[in-house]
Amino acid sequence: MRIDFDPAELSRNEFYKLLTATVVPRPIAWVSTIGPDGATPNLAPHSFFSIASVSPPVVQFSSVGRKDTLRNVEATGEFVVNFTPEGLFAQVNDTGTDFPLGVSEFEAAGIESEPSLRVKPPRVAASPVALECELHSTVRIGDGTVVFGRVVHAAASQDVLVDGHPEVTKLRPLSRLGKDEWGTLGDVREIARIRHAEWQGPAAGR
Repeated sequence: MRIDFDPAELSRNEFYKLLTATVVPRPIAWVSTIGPDGATPNLAPHSFFSIASVSPPVVQFSSVGRKDTLRNVEATGEFVVNFTPEGLFAQVNDTGTDFPLGVSEFEAAGIESEPSLRVKPPRVAASPVALECELHSTVRIGDGTVVFGRVVHAAASQDVLVDGHPEVTKLRPLSRLGKDEWGTLGDVREIARIRHAEWQGPAAGR
């Protein structure tokens, strides 16, 4: 038996809770930007995050409401997506605090930064992978804005690379779930995609 939920009959927050508890796990874009003054760095986690294109390389994240991250990206045209590993769980959560405008989360949360190579916003020094981005475009949808960023440079710690490729068991990614829940890597399963020439029927029947 299923229970039906009509978004037209629920409040915004009620359906938000349903969506975020269903679309799980969600990778986290730990986005660093710099204010229009060119001096105040900002750092915030965004869990509506994915890849939009490979050629050219474009990543996307959504800002629900007009937050400092979005305002900074619109003003400067640049941002960095820092990977969020399990070991930085508390620091990532700290940067989700609604600090007043003009407060740097790097400083408030005691997070060390390092210069980026191609863009002005700094990277998180302890993050194993950073994607430096230039703004491609934005799309406003309801109370959210989807931000598309062209990746102009990627930097990865050699500690998480195996044969030149990031290894998930070394990255130990964090993810967001529903409510105040977070996820860690857990079990990793591998299965090859089946070519039609090798098809032997549906998995349930094999």
